[in-house]
Amino acid sequence: MFSLTVLDHIRLDSEHVARNYSVHARAADRFATLGFAARIVIVATFAVATAFATANLLVAGRFYQIAATVAAAVATLGFALYCVLGFETRVAAHRALSHRLWLIAERYRSLLAEADEGLVDRETLLARRDHLIEQLHAVYERGFGVEQRAYEAARLPAIPDDRAA
Repeated sequence: MFSLTVLDHIRLDSEHVARNYSVHARAADRFATLGFAARIVIVATFAVATAFATANLLVAGRFYQIAATVAAAVATLGFALYCVLGFETRVAAHRALSHRLWLIAERYRSLLAEADEGLVDRETLLARRDHLIEQLHAVYERGFGVEQRAYEAARLPAIPDDRAA
């Protein structure tokens, strides 16, 4: 039979919170990097459009007009996609969630350290554990709505589908 003590439960929860903190911190970093790269590409494309428009002023030619128009259209489309994807919003959401998870992970570590040193009686240990579970639930409750599938895919390991066999 499987047996789990209160301290084992707290340790498992602590590891789970710490792992989810890491997932969201990495996601925030990844989205920040993608957002920065997208902004660089958009600015570079607008610079190319400006260069072709300037070349058209200096040396009138149909090629420069078409190239300037295409580069400006690509840059505008890129900017529109960048706005729709909302990298900054995603970065902020992942950072905020990871910061809240970090605080809870630290509270779990503190509780474990105090329990290991015998500074917490059983009733206090159970009450603080329950309070941490409630805090964690409140953090997840305000989590991601639109990006829930991506969040769950990053958070949970791949579970084999028994129906596929």
